[in-house]
Amino acid sequence: TIRIPIPSTEPHTTTTTSPITTTTSGPSSPTGTPLSISTTPFTGTGSTTKTTTSGPTPSVSTPHTTTLGTEESTPMTTSATITTPTTSPAVTTTTTPGPSSTESTASSTVPLPSVSTSPVSTTTSGTTPTESFTTTSGTTSSSFTTINATTTSTTLKTLPPSSTTTSGPTSTSSAITTTGSDSWWLCNCTKAICIEDNIVQVIPVICNPPPKPTCANGLSPVPVIDEDGCCWHWECDCYCTGWGDPHYMTFDGLYYSYQGNCTYVLVEEINKKVDNFGVYIDNYHCDVRDVVSCPRTLIVRHETQEVRLRTAQPNTLQVEVTVNNQLVALPYKKFGVRIYESGINRVVEIPELKMNVTYNGLSFSIRMPYSLFGNNTQGQCGTCNNNTADDCMLPDGNIAENCETMADHWQVVDPSKPQCSPGLVPTSSPSTTPTQPCKESSICEHILGSVFKPCHEFVQPDKYYAACVFDSCVLPNLDLECSSLQIYAATCADQGVCIDWRKHTNGVCSHTCPPGKEYRACGPIKEMTCKSRGQNETSTKQVEGCFCPNGTMLYDSGVDVCVKSCGCVGVDMIPREFGEKFTVDCQDCICLEGEHGIVCKPHKCDQKKVTCDGEGFYEVMEVNPKDSCCPLFTCKCNTSLCTAKAPKCSLGFEVHSYIPSGQCCPAYQCVPKGVCVHENAEFLPNSSVFVDKCQNCVCTNDVNISTQLNIISCQRVPCNTHCEPGYELKPVKGECCGRCVQTKCIIHAANNYELILSPGEFKNDPQNNCTIYSCVDVHNQLIASTSEITCPAFNEESCKPGTISYLPNGCCKTCAPLDSHTPCFVRRRTDFIVYNGCRSMDRVELAECEGTCGTFSLYSAEANSMNHSCSCCRETSTTEKHVVLKCPGGHSMAHKYIYVENCSCQDTECSRPQSNEQQNNEENDKTSTLSRIKRAISLTSK
Repeated sequence: TIRIPIPSTEPHTTTTTSPITTTTSGPSSPTGTPLSISTTPFTGTGSTTKTTTSGPTPSVSTPHTTTLGTEESTPMTTSATITTPTTSPAVTTTTTPGPSSTESTASSTVPLPSVSTSPVSTTTSGTTPTESFTTTSGTTSSSFTTINATTTSTTLKTLPPSSTTTSGPTSTSSAITTTGSDSWWLCNCTKAICIEDNIVQVIPVICNPPPKPTCANGLSPVPVIDEDGCCWHWECDCYCTGWGDPHYMTFDGLYYSYQGNCTYVLVEEINKKVDNFGVYIDNYHCDVRDVVSCPRTLIVRHETQEVRLRTAQPNTLQVEVTVNNQLVALPYKKFGVRIYESGINRVVEIPELKMNVTYNGLSFSIRMPYSLFGNNTQGQCGTCNNNTADDCMLPDGNIAENCETMADHWQVVDPSKPQCSPGLVPTSSPSTTPTQPCKESSICEHILGSVFKPCHEFVQPDKYYAACVFDSCVLPNLDLECSSLQIYAATCADQGVCIDWRKHTNGVCSHTCPPGKEYRACGPIKEMTCKSRGQNETSTKQVEGCFCPNGTMLYDSGVDVCVKSCGCVGVDMIPREFGEKFTVDCQDCICLEGEHGIVCKPHKCDQKKVTCDGEGFYEVMEVNPKDSCCPLFTCKCNTSLCTAKAPKCSLGFEVHSYIPSGQCCPAYQCVPKGVCVHENAEFLPNSSVFVDKCQNCVCTNDVNISTQLNIISCQRVPCNTHCEPGYELKPVKGECCGRCVQTKCIIHAANNYELILSPGEFKNDPQNNCTIYSCVDVHNQLIASTSEITCPAFNEESCKPGTISYLPNGCCKTCAPLDSHTPCFVRRRTDFIVYNGCRSMDRVELAECEGTCGTFSLYSAEANSMNHSCSCCRETSTTEKHVVLKCPGGHSMAHKYIYVENCSCQDTECSRPQSNEQQNNEENDKTSTLSRIKRAISLTSK
């Protein structure tokens, strides 16, 4: 026995080669009675029966007695008892070979039409004849109702393909649901039809490809499986788009522009089949002139949910999604509505209705199946019936002259826009035609150019080009023309042609991706994730957007993180490797491979208790920079809790507070201000300080170490310290400055020469040494006197030649008489020089002064004392000479000695041996005025 479950959608074949004998009975059940069908063939060969079925089969009511039709050449005798299930009947067939075949017995279960999805069991037993087999498919259920039937003889007949019936304009078959004993589906797209007199026709369905129609919207038709699940036919999907400011393309491809700023119906059902269903658009004026409008929010209603796709910022691709006025995260799935991201779009999908709505902030599209919504749509997207003539239909069913007028009538009540109401008469929109000829943006030329050329044969570009030109002329500064290129590219991608167009716009229509993502013009509609990587994505359509770089994939549709390996991603959105440990939200976590992924436990903290002792301290909790989960308990200082008061400081000092190490409350001390203090006043450095009228005082930066105050530096008031020659500055009592008082004699000599002599001082006339001037102080009265020296007679002839010279007074001449030696001359001789035991090797020339000079003592009546005059013969000029000395040790040394060049008589101090007492008296007399004139007296006497 072999039991084979077969899905209802796969085609199977049943072939029987005669001669055979078949007995068919229904499935056994607790309440069922089997029906037996017995078939006895005629003697003969070459009869074959083949049956093919596929897809779900409609529910039918099974007759009490059933005869299956067979070919004329292969009669069989069949007896059957049918067990009729409540929802899914089946027939069990047993086949017994005839006389001309080898002995064999087989049994099989053949399903009757059903709407259940449970697999049917096929059981075959016994010996099957050569080249004979039975294959069945279908569905069954576990609930049965049993009906007893009589046993009859029937003939099984297989009709030729020409007997196949068809229905529908573009298909070769249709699903049939029969009542009673009319017809029903078997398996593998095989239909059983009750003819009459217990004759049943078994008709295999053959599908012929239908002709491909032309869609009014210019898009390619889509193949749709028939209701019977066997064949397919073409349909033109309902596809409506809108973009820019804004431009619309209806379901049937009619293009128009409309600038209303209210909320409007895009699509609703004419005959309501779906509860609370509709798509709406909220437009707003996106130009300061309030001339044109742009889409702001797309609203999708389905049963209990209202989905709003709202543009977060004008003219951007940033869209936020709310469901029943609550923000939701994508992907979202609830109550038959799915919302997810696909490239740059947000997609609202209702699988039950086989429809989806996309929106990206600049454009939208609505795709609905014709089979569910054909001839049953109304609104700004028009009527989906592949005919543009009625696309501008008004709510009352009438057709407007143009869709711009029609669009006004589809307003809906929006509390946020009180100026808009469906009952108000629409106002005419301002003209948006430029008053001046406009040169369209160069970006629009790409639509007709080579960039989009691969798409031209699939989607006509004219209407998108016209919309682009309109946007670039009416709103040249908003770059709205990019939306025309974007929606055209999206429509091309929907038709299987992907265009990478943004790179040709010189950055005007560029799209910036977030960090970690890269832009692709041709990406998958659903990006592969770690959870979906094992699934086969059948869709070949592409969409532009931001995708994970090569070598990475999206972790999950709801976790927008690109990962290189599929580990874990937690709430911190950071990819983790399997086995990686980390801390997040104060939980110690580990990434584990398995269902749970990230497993966490509370983070442990090693806290140290602190005690806040000391005045002013209090405990506070702070964030730990090394471990934010474990706060730090520290002691903080609040000086308002301190009790110590600041002291009062003396003049020149100020209170200085400081906080000692480890304490909170400040300590106080008086510190110098760095100022000077005088008579209870403080003076800043470099400022003037008044002490008295004779001093200019200033406060310096210097500090007195003992007082810690700055030092006051004073200078006397500037006085005239310059006096004329002969005058000296003398202080005056009661005055700050002194006076110039004469203290010397001022003598005017010949040729206006002026001599200044102190009292008791004598001086020769500069031009005449024979004239002597003197100054004498008599009772504080200065007296100047002039004296002339009279020289003795002098006869040069009586002088020895070369001996004439002046006396020391510089006035009188003298000489050595002819009979006397020269008074003073140089005498030269040669001799050895001996120094420290060393002697010159040869005699050297030495010079000496020799001679007599005048010396005398003279009584001075004016001075009343003896005055002495002494003169000696002395050198007047010398030179230094060098000589080498030979020493006893054999070595030599250099030696210097003085050589006299000239000699003359020179005054010298006259002295004689004196007692100590006399010497002291003489020293006291040196300051007397009388001693100052000795030279003058002695010279005068000569």
